[in-house]
Amino acid sequence: MPISLRLPEHEEKLINKLAKKTGRTKTAVILEAISEKLGTNKNRKQLIHDMAGWLSHEEAQKIRITLQHFDQINEGDWE
Repeated sequence: MPISLRLPEHEEKLINKLAKKTGRTKTAVILEAISEKLGTNKNRKQLIHDMAGWLSHEEAQKIRITLQHFDQINEGDWE
C-alpha cells in the first residue's frame, strides 16, 4: 500500500546518508526502522536473546547453548 511521508529535512538527510552507506534504498531503510519500532523484524533467536538480560550467568549459558540450535534451523520451516 503506497504511503506518502513528509520528513523534516534533517531526518531525510540522515536516511539518505544511511541508505548510501549501506547500499540500500531509502525505502528499505525506512521499512527497517518501522519494523524495528513495531518489533516485527525479530526472529525467535533475537527475541530470546533480548529477554535473557535478567537471567543468572548459568541460565544465560544454557540459553546460549540452546540458541546454537537456532543457527541450524531455517526460521521459515516453522512459520
